[in-house]
Amino acid sequence: MPAPSAAAAARTEAVRGHVAMLAFSALVAGSFSLGALIANIIDPVSVTAVRFLWAAGVLAALTFVLADRRDDGPRGFRAGDFHGFWRYALLGTLFAGYFVLMFEGLKTADPVSAGAVFTLTPLMTAVFAWYWLGQRMDAWLAAALAIGAAGAVWVIFRADWQALVAFRIGRGEAIYFAGCILHAAFTPLLRRLNRGEPALVVTTLVMASGFVLLAAIGWRGLMAVDWSAQPPLVWVTLAYLAIFASALTFFLLQYAAQRLPSSKVMAYTYLTPAWIILWELGLGHGAPGLMLAPGIALIVLALVMLLRKD
Repeated sequence: MPAPSAAAAARTEAVRGHVAMLAFSALVAGSFSLGALIANIIDPVSVTAVRFLWAAGVLAALTFVLADRRDDGPRGFRAGDFHGFWRYALLGTLFAGYFVLMFEGLKTADPVSAGAVFTLTPLMTAVFAWYWLGQRMDAWLAAALAIGAAGAVWVIFRADWQALVAFRIGRGEAIYFAGCILHAAFTPLLRRLNRGEPALVVTTLVMASGFVLLAAIGWRGLMAVDWSAQPPLVWVTLAYLAIFASALTFFLLQYAAQRLPSSKVMAYTYLTPAWIILWELGLGHGAPGLMLAPGIALIVLALVMLLRKD
C-alpha cells in the first residue's frame, strides 16, 4: 500500500486532471455559442482556414518554447517528423472537414442541440476504435455510452417523438452529425498513424495540413472576404477558436490524459451541452425549454457513470 504522502500526491494530481478537463469542456462549449454568432457572417471554409493558420502558428511556437530538452538540445521539429506526410494530410482533412461542417451546421442548428450531437462522438469513436484498433468496450462503458446517446437523441429531436419516428432531424444538426463522424474517425486514426512523434508536433502539422487544404479549395472565398471590414465579434471569435478552443484545449487534454484514466477523460464530452447552456445564458440567449431536461439528465447520468469507471 502506498504511503499516505504518495496517495495524497496521487489524489492531488487526479484533482488537477479533473480541473483541466472541466476547463477543457467549458472552452470547447464556447466554440459552439461563439461560432454560431459568426456562422452566417463568414463562410465556414474561410473561418476554419484562418483558425487553423493561427492555431498552427501558436502550436509551432510552443513546439520550440516548451519542447523537452535532451542532450542535443530542444526537441522541436526533426526531419523524421515529416516522413509519411500523407498521414498529416489525411488527419488534417478529417479535422478540417469536421470544423467546416460544424460551422455550416451552426448556421441553422441551435448551439445546445449541436452540443448534444457532439456527445454522440464517443459512441462513434468506440466503433471506429474497435474496427481499426481492436479495442473492445466492457458492459459498463457500453451502457454509459448508450445512455448518453439516448439523452443526446432526446435533445436533438427536442423531445418530439413524432419527429424521432419520422426522423425529422434539423438540417443543421444533420450537417454537424456528418462532421462528428469525421471527428470520431480522427481520434483512433491519430493513434494508428502515429510513429512515435510527439503529440505537439503531430498536432501542429495536422493543423498546418488542414490550413493548406482549406486554402487550396477555398482561396477564392478567402480572397473575397474584406477582412479589414469585419466587426470585432469576428476577430474575437477567431482568436478564441484558435488560441483557447484549439491550442489551450490541446494542452489541457494532454495534461489530463497523463493523470486520469481514458474513460474519465472521455466522460467530460458529456458536459458540453450543460456548458453551452451556461454560455447561452451568459450571452443573453436564454435557456432551453424544460422539455429538454430529461435528455440533459440522461447525458449527466452517462457522465457520472464514466467518472465512476476505473
